[in-house]
Amino acid sequence: MAKNKKAPEINASSQADIAFTVLIFFLVVSTMDIDTGIVRVLPPMADPNVKQEDIKVKERNLLLVFVAGSGNIMAGGKVISLDALKDKAKEFILNPLDDKDLPEKKVTDIEMPDGSKWAYPVSEGVISLQNTRDTSYQRYIQVQNELTRAFNEVRDEVAMAKFGKKFADLDEAERKVITKAIPMKISEAEPRKMMK
Repeated sequence: MAKNKKAPEINASSQADIAFTVLIFFLVVSTMDIDTGIVRVLPPMADPNVKQEDIKVKERNLLLVFVAGSGNIMAGGKVISLDALKDKAKEFILNPLDDKDLPEKKVTDIEMPDGSKWAYPVSEGVISLQNTRDTSYQRYIQVQNELTRAFNEVRDEVAMAKFGKKFADLDEAERKVITKAIPMKISEAEPRKMMK
């Protein structure tokens, strides 16, 4: 008679270690899609018990930027290219020739880090950005970037004139001064639904 021999068992204790190591390897070397967004500081929540009044803005103090679903951009009532948008926004923000069709300026006393006051003509201009519901996210971000770039370039120019450094190189107190002189006033309106 033959004896029944048991088949030897496979030692599986190291397989868990190998699986864990392979999992960690793939987590480390794989790339994840990173969502991009727009950095904005939102105003504080309004008190529901207090009646909100509409803000009245003079027509000359408002630059309407409209982005259509086709990708076309209209600024100040004229169709312009994405490349021209930054320069249009900078001209609107600065109003260097005190054009009566561009924003008014209000001379404001801004407190300097050393305690002195700096009288600077702050623009009353607001850029109102609006788009249609079928505008691509990529095009919307491109327009946002150009508007932000316009404000950043103006801040750099004013910072160089006042402090001899670019805005990014300023300390916290100096940045506050330039931010008060050149506030980033971009209003984003509800997307429009285009009629067919």
